[in-house]
Amino acid sequence: MTKSLDNRTIFITGSGGVLGTTYVRNMLQAGARVVATDLLGARADALQESFGENLNFAFYDLDVADEDQVKEIFKRVAADGHLPNVVLNNAAITGEMLMGVGKSFPDFANTSLEDWEKTIRVNLTGAFLIARQMDIDIVGRYPAALVNVASMYALNGPHHEIYKDMPFKSFSAYSSTKAGIHGLTLWLAGYWAERGCTVNTIAPGAVFNGHSDEFQNRVSKLIMAGRMAEPQEIADVMLFLCSEGAGYMTGQMVNVDGGFSGW
Repeated sequence: MTKSLDNRTIFITGSGGVLGTTYVRNMLQAGARVVATDLLGARADALQESFGENLNFAFYDLDVADEDQVKEIFKRVAADGHLPNVVLNNAAITGEMLMGVGKSFPDFANTSLEDWEKTIRVNLTGAFLIARQMDIDIVGRYPAALVNVASMYALNGPHHEIYKDMPFKSFSAYSSTKAGIHGLTLWLAGYWAERGCTVNTIAPGAVFNGHSDEFQNRVSKLIMAGRMAEPQEIADVMLFLCSEGAGYMTGQMVNVDGGFSGW
């Protein structure tokens, strides 16, 4: 029951990143119908190229920061017969994405209000907008589940020294939004309980994505497992949270961080 998702239609925001793509692949292999969303562009094109021929896969363009788009998204997918019973709030913007490749990363004092507010808008307000639309279009109609994606830095402060002389830094707005994500989980879990919808948070740890050997060495010393995670290791836990096996879980944060949060 845990591994089979044959009766699940799973809606994923921000599906084109390294974790999102792995979630899509894992869930299709487990028998789920997957509704993937992302901004139009290279990531969306890669999703279509990888999974477009799978009859259980559908892609929709979506900017979670656009209220009007979110208001229509479940109506769009319902019209095509894809109304989900599981939703993943996975879309997020990181400091690296804001700065862009090759651009210098500002210290805290030079963080712009524009970058702070854009991060809040995508990472936290976007999750709120999706959840609010679930409340309108999904919750109470049938048993459902929401999984919010946080981070190892949601409830744990970063070790800033590991970022010294690195081309990227830990971004204050990112950590703040990921803490807020779990606050949203806790609020919704109680609010939706009598309407048959569970709400949980997954907090991935440091996921390897082409990092330098030096950064891997620095962060691995902070992790009980002694290494960064592979995307598949996060996706396997997400698979459980989307299954019927997680039906008695709600209001929980599941850390998948190799023991980082245990020290």
